Amino acid sequence: MKIFPTKEISFRLNDSQDQALDRLKRRTEHSENLTSQYTDKSFRGKINGTGFKIISSAIGRGAFCVLTGEISNDQGKVKVEIHKVFRVLLSLFLMFPIFGLLIMIISGTEDFSPILILVAIGQILIIRYAFIGLAFRFLSRSSLYRFRDVLDIEWKKTRHNTQDSHKKNIHLYQN
Repeated sequence: MKIFPTKEISFRLNDSQDQALDRLKRRTEHSENLTSQYTDKSFRGKINGTGFKIISSAIGRGAFCVLTGEISNDQGKVKVEIHKVFRVLLSLFLMFPIFGLLIMIISGTEDFSPILILVAIGQILIIRYAFIGLAFRFLSRSSLYRFRDVLDIEWKKTRHNTQDSHKKNIHLYQN
């Protein structure tokens, strides 16, 4: 089980590599640190040659997912992952049930029951899959839609026999 979800998606360019990179450079505000700020561009980040590391410029939710990738001749790959700052904050959020158990053990409360260990594990799983997983799914989808619109690309169909849920995620982006 990975603590933080990621996505890797391949795409095919509808235009040439130079046109796609030029379009991405025009729609990206250069920024060394990936933070949200008001801008008229679609993305903020760095573009170096054929590689890029960008975030969506949507205030409040755009910085949650970082898009890292490379564009080669007529195709490319993009990896979507949670921003490092959000990973640190979410890690602390995941640790709250464990901190609660430790405080109960250290303080020696008489109400401590072994069932609380199962409750803490359940809370961690709910935080990971319900909150982090769903937030990543929706926010990465909006960032990838914006990326597709800016670059005018088509997602490649890929086969993954081991993870049916991953296949479903890939097919959501092919419209």
